[in-house]
Amino acid sequence: MSVPRTARARARAEITREITDAARRQLAESGAAALSLRAIARELGMVSSALYRYFPSRDDLLTTLIIEAYTALGDKVDQAVEAAATPRAQWRAAATAIRHWAIAHPHEYALLYGSPVPGYKAPQTTIAPGSRIPVAVLGIVERAWESDTLAAPRDELAPQLSTQLAAIAEQLAPGVPAPILARAVIAWTQLFGVLSFELTGQYVGSVDPTEAFFDYSIETMADLIGLRP
Repeated sequence: MSVPRTARARARAEITREITDAARRQLAESGAAALSLRAIARELGMVSSALYRYFPSRDDLLTTLIIEAYTALGDKVDQAVEAAATPRAQWRAAATAIRHWAIAHPHEYALLYGSPVPGYKAPQTTIAPGSRIPVAVLGIVERAWESDTLAAPRDELAPQLSTQLAAIAEQLAPGVPAPILARAVIAWTQLFGVLSFELTGQYVGSVDPTEAFFDYSIETMADLIGLRP
């Protein structure tokens, strides 16, 4: 049974939400590097010292925005994967969910996957939420391997890469051969490359609108991984 929150706790949660909403507006207007607690305080009609009781520094606020963005994206992907029947359909659903979220939240996408914010060093608390997408992708690959719906490549890998992939497999996809994991990492990287090109207008004048190209790309990535139809 959940414990009811006090009026003070509810008020703090509401003010925290107002601060993060204002910060997201600032991201859209000026970018993460220009995020300013003083500007947010002015917008909300607060004195700076009051805002610092919620977020002691710009980096604390950035960390909250990053964690919330990773969490929102991870939730969308998990929901999409759960609704799909086969590993290939799950890959397609996950990739499409990432694209839809990125288009709806381009500035938060840029915060997660764009240029690093000068002077900001992400703390350990961002690792778990930031790992949700690769964990979801490798989960799809692992299920495909276990259900024998994955074509195993015979790639020969450099010793260093084999060692790196073995460590990933041990943590996230036990039993999946290293060449398959290598292809999954390539596909994961390509997915975000295609999205970043779309969001920054790199396809204008060529494959714009991008829907058909994106769909073709994720099917090609599925073939690369070895996910059978």
